Amino acid sequence: MADNVASLFRGTAAHSPSMAALARESDGVGPIDFCIPCNPYFPTPGMFDELAGRLREIITYYPSSADTITAELCALLRLPPSCVAMGNGSTELITWIDHLLVRESLAIPVPTFGRWTDQPMETGKRVDMFPLQESTGFALDPAKYVEFIRARGTRVAVICNPNNPDGGFLSRQTVVNFMDALQDLDLVIIDESFLEFADAENEPSVVEEAVLRPNVIVLRSLGKNFGLHGIRFGYLVANPALAGKIRSMLPKWNLNSFAETVVFMLKEHGAEYMESLHLVRRDRLDMARQLTALPGLTVYPSQGNFLFVRLPVGAEGTVVRDRLLTEHRILVRECGNKIGSSSRFLRLVVRPQVDVRRLVSGLEQVLYGSRRGAAVPEPSTGTGYSSGTAAVDRLISETNGVGMPLAAQASAMPGLPPAQTWPGPAQAPAQLPGGMPGLMPAPAPAAAMMPAPAPAPAMMPPMAPMPPAAPPQQPVPAVAQMPPAPMPAVAQGPAPAMPNMPGAPGMPGMPGMSPAPAAGLGQTAMPGLRNGGLTAAQVRGRTQPEPEPAPQPMGWPAAGAMYNQVG
Repeated sequence: MADNVASLFRGTAAHSPSMAALARESDGVGPIDFCIPCNPYFPTPGMFDELAGRLREIITYYPSSADTITAELCALLRLPPSCVAMGNGSTELITWIDHLLVRESLAIPVPTFGRWTDQPMETGKRVDMFPLQESTGFALDPAKYVEFIRARGTRVAVICNPNNPDGGFLSRQTVVNFMDALQDLDLVIIDESFLEFADAENEPSVVEEAVLRPNVIVLRSLGKNFGLHGIRFGYLVANPALAGKIRSMLPKWNLNSFAETVVFMLKEHGAEYMESLHLVRRDRLDMARQLTALPGLTVYPSQGNFLFVRLPVGAEGTVVRDRLLTEHRILVRECGNKIGSSSRFLRLVVRPQVDVRRLVSGLEQVLYGSRRGAAVPEPSTGTGYSSGTAAVDRLISETNGVGMPLAAQASAMPGLPPAQTWPGPAQAPAQLPGGMPGLMPAPAPAAAMMPAPAPAPAMMPPMAPMPPAAPPQQPVPAVAQMPPAPMPAVAQGPAPAMPNMPGAPGMPGMPGMSPAPAAGLGQTAMPGLRNGGLTAAQVRGRTQPEPEPAPQPMGWPAAGAMYNQVG
């Protein structure tokens, strides 16, 4: 298998090899999967047994029409069928959105899910890529993003919430204000494929707002949160005109019999599904704690079912990935082929604690080992890799990631720019309903982030590190630093009170959270470094103390309130 590892990854463009391909190269047994972001706790073993018992029937006969399956899903989620279109995975829906609704240009923050950049470029559209900055923990500043869209003249805007691969999260009110600020665009797309795993807010989805707006689509995934990527099913929510336009182009039998069987099973398993989300959130906290104990490894706060990590200085991601796979039978997602990222980063899917212990052990051996053959060289030997990032690594280590000496950073912190409100649509009143006071502009000149419009499709070239955009009404954050001696380097979110953790001895379950304040971001910024690593509250993005436990709902939750009823 070792001889074929490199060729397997070279042939997959912006994605990893399929588990089937990896299993074929290893006598039919695949590795432990920290790459594919699905739910390890759902379906339950009993549901799998039921599916196995009906296998002959499922694969022998045609499924019902897509309309029938969609109606069942809508009854479950309490959504109007006229506002929903189901696809053979979210990728099919992205493809039809591009063909039918994207006329000339699309804006997307990067790094992000590859189909949002690749699909429109494949059809000749201009893709305007807004770079998320490592120095601010890859946090998206929506106000700066809107300014970028206006400067480029982009007609379609996309936000992934949480974002893939970093897990960055925007509050519901922030997303609503973003949609309001761009109400004159052809289309605004909110990709909520991983929102079920978020617990920073009680009801973070904007599906209810989408059906009332003429230019908004919310994209949802079923494979990721149900742990069934192979079935290929997802859906979008929009006003009836937009949803109907997509639905009219889909084949009558675009959904398979497995998808139908699972959708009709779900109404009997709402409690198990909600418990599975609870367990993933618990495991995310435990996994982040264990990873931050590794010297030099930076873990970014995430609201997805994955963690974005930066490898220690001197480590090359492709080497770490290949050695984990060949020496430890562990598959990870190296992010060097993601636009806006580099080979210094891995995306690690949240898995049960027994698997995480094996991952941490493998990383310790690959990164440090006995020093001979270790991916992280001795301090005296310098970097031994040729990825072209060695100079950037040294700059990050010396300047704390923001491009100026640490002393200069400290002296620059008191002078913060004044607050600003959202930019409104072109030729629209200056004050929009539900505006966002308290957003601060980044210290970088506007021209540095907003290139002149280009007539042809273009991919943004690699960019030098840029000054961070400061979170609203907060001191300029300190960035995770790589110290000379081996010790954890941690990127951190806000540091509110420690939440209650379910599943731990003597600790109550996680109650639902009240919505976060409407103004400002504050969810994924990095306001400091703690030697002990990320706290549970920082990983979860909490901004307020825990409320009293809410009554447990019965049955399957509605689409707009289905995410955080367990934890």
